[in-house]
Amino acid sequence: MAITPAQVFAALLSDQETSNRCRPERRGAKSPVSSSPAGEREVQVSASAEVSAPPNRARLCVLVGSRKEAAAAAKSSVSRRLDYIVQSVRGHGVREDSITVTKDFRRVENAYQMEAEVCVIFSDFGKMENLCNLLVEKLDSSVIVGSPQFYHTTEAVETIRRQACLRAVANSRRKAFEVCRLLGQTLGRPLIVREEETKESEGPTSEAPTADNTRPLTIQQQISNASVTICSKVFVTFELKSKDNLKRNN
Repeated sequence: MAITPAQVFAALLSDQETSNRCRPERRGAKSPVSSSPAGEREVQVSASAEVSAPPNRARLCVLVGSRKEAAAAAKSSVSRRLDYIVQSVRGHGVREDSITVTKDFRRVENAYQMEAEVCVIFSDFGKMENLCNLLVEKLDSSVIVGSPQFYHTTEAVETIRRQACLRAVANSRRKAFEVCRLLGQTLGRPLIVREEETKESEGPTSEAPTADNTRPLTIQQQISNASVTICSKVFVTFELKSKDNLKRNN
């Protein structure tokens, strides 16, 4: 993502000009239009920052089903595997409120069909991989382990936005400090802080090799595709102080 170069503007006034701007105005005189208080010496900086983060949640769904001539046989076949799946999920430290089980029982032609789906929300992707491997090993083709869906929670996205903004402000202060040092001035307090633009994108942060469409994506490829990048651009105005004035004040 291309980042707009920083723009720096400095307003330097002579002592006489500063004195004139600081004089109290006569009653009835019109005040000049100004974007900053009278006598303000300032440096204006525009800066950007970019923050990228992988997804912090994954949703995994496991489907188990059976079709039998007898209703009890269909239910029993699914129930045994369903109990094993749920117990395995709990054994991997997943909380109850992150487990959702749905069941569907119907008559199809001359048989009874029973299906159950277990959806699990993971914050630990390593545990999710271990669970997938376990279910495939123990239950083989009697279950369908779906591809995980990676995503960010609302709170996680808000945290990334804040981090991008804070880093942009920090960048602006560093740049303003360098400008002040070059001009023989001292950087003062911030007068205006404004976030001008925020851009969000999803996917790899750098160019990656083209994926082979004939093969399913790996876990790492899926995580990379679900990563979020947020760029924040800020405009900050700092007070500008002369080193000579500081010496006189001291």
